Amino acid sequence: MTDDVWQALLTLKKTGSDAEFDTSPASAVYGAIAKATGPFVLAQVGQSLDGRVATPAGDARDVSGPDGLAHLHRCRALVDAVIVGEHTVSADNPRLSVRIVNGSDPIRVAIDCHARLKGDEGLFHDGGAPVIVFQSTHANLQDYPNARVIRLQPTDTGLAPAEILAELSNLGLKKILVEGGAKTIARFINAGMVDRLHVAISSLIIGSGPTGINLPAIETLSEAHRPTTRVYSLGSDILFDCELKNCRQSLG
Repeated sequence: MTDDVWQALLTLKKTGSDAEFDTSPASAVYGAIAKATGPFVLAQVGQSLDGRVATPAGDARDVSGPDGLAHLHRCRALVDAVIVGEHTVSADNPRLSVRIVNGSDPIRVAIDCHARLKGDEGLFHDGGAPVIVFQSTHANLQDYPNARVIRLQPTDTGLAPAEILAELSNLGLKKILVEGGAKTIARFINAGMVDRLHVAISSLIIGSGPTGINLPAIETLSEAHRPTTRVYSLGSDILFDCELKNCRQSLG
């Protein structure tokens, strides 16, 4: 990724036109995100060679290599909002910023169906991009410092991804990155809401621990998702760029 290509991608995000855009691998990876006018949903997973995203004790620091981390920050810079679940907020205390690349921080969205967040988590106090929290109408109303709370009627499996995306779209947030955790990503994939999935794999073997995507069980491989996939070297990590838009099927 050169500075000129990255600046062109940031410009493309604003204009939506790629009439004079180059055809480099970097443009292929990020161009679809940058030029999307919405709705567009990207899910991103950074994992080890054996498919783990953390140790059994929950240590997820440095799962991605430096280039995998830069890739994640570029994805954040090209979307309007980034979504994480409440467990990711409480366990990892993420800033969800683009501090290692040039660009604007996305709106930060936490899905806290049962209102378990306490309000002392870092993203409510770090002075970063605005925060939106989604809660169930069945949970006790919980307000959070410096955050907007949106309450939704829950389904049997929690808050519906389609309703979350609709609420964000009403706020002008149409390009979305679903960053974690595994259950949150799985719910958006299983609901058919993900256009593109990025799986960045680092040269690391953890051996045990949670995996990056946990979809409902299937009996035969004929039921599996088989997305069109392109593979790119990021440097320290390998990226699998998967198109899920035409691979939306219920696995329930």
